[in-house]
Amino acid sequence: MSQLLADIVEKVQQDYHAAMTASGGENALGTAMELCNQHLYLEVDTLAQVVAEDPTLLATRPGGMIADAEEAANPSVGMIISVNLAAGMLEALISMAAEQGWLKPDAEGRLSEEDHQQLDDVSAPVVDYSDSELAKQNMQKPGRSELSKVMALAESVFQERLATEAADAYNLALEVASEYSVFAPDDIAPLVAENPLLLGLRADGMVDDEMFEGDPPAGLVISAHLTDMVMSQLMDYAVEQGALALDSAGQPILQVNESGPSLH
Repeated sequence: MSQLLADIVEKVQQDYHAAMTASGGENALGTAMELCNQHLYLEVDTLAQVVAEDPTLLATRPGGMIADAEEAANPSVGMIISVNLAAGMLEALISMAAEQGWLKPDAEGRLSEEDHQQLDDVSAPVVDYSDSELAKQNMQKPGRSELSKVMALAESVFQERLATEAADAYNLALEVASEYSVFAPDDIAPLVAENPLLLGLRADGMVDDEMFEGDPPAGLVISAHLTDMVMSQLMDYAVEQGALALDSAGQPILQVNESGPSLH
């Protein structure tokens, strides 16, 4: 676990214990939810740091846990991660409440309907991940960003292969984009740390719903956008080099390989 996240978890547990002690154990589930919503839906730059310290969070999925209907239909990467953090924290607080006798689950570990009614007045927040002070600061630094380095490498490989292989430019671009822009969580996390605005990305129909049953991992949403960015760059280069013909509307004429790129 991220050290920053571990500190937050410890603080929430301490606050919960203090609040429940003061209330005599009343409203245990509602209080737990309120604290989770307050502390685990992290603002963009803090969440980026947590992800950088614990890339496994990029493997989390929405799992039907996002309460806001509009957000649930096309959640941001940040919301996918935050709702999982909040759910994990809530589970820990429920365990604490059961141990202290503030909640009394049945023999199968289920809470009563009365307990669940405490959640009626507690609504989960929707966090805006579209603005980041850290991203602004990093964009002003000299030198190339980590993302631009990856894109430059992909273009360099594409240029070399396009010049030396008898290959269709479009399908070669698909192959190179797949190889250089679909990242494991450990590869994505440094990019998020450098540019927290990646947490604001949404699937936007770019992720195969059938493959992931409409429940894609947070990191894959970022990967889909990175693949699209690399692909656009390679296509622009191919057009500039005359490797792709244009139709009457100025759009590239593509010979599509049905196999398409592979996701790693």
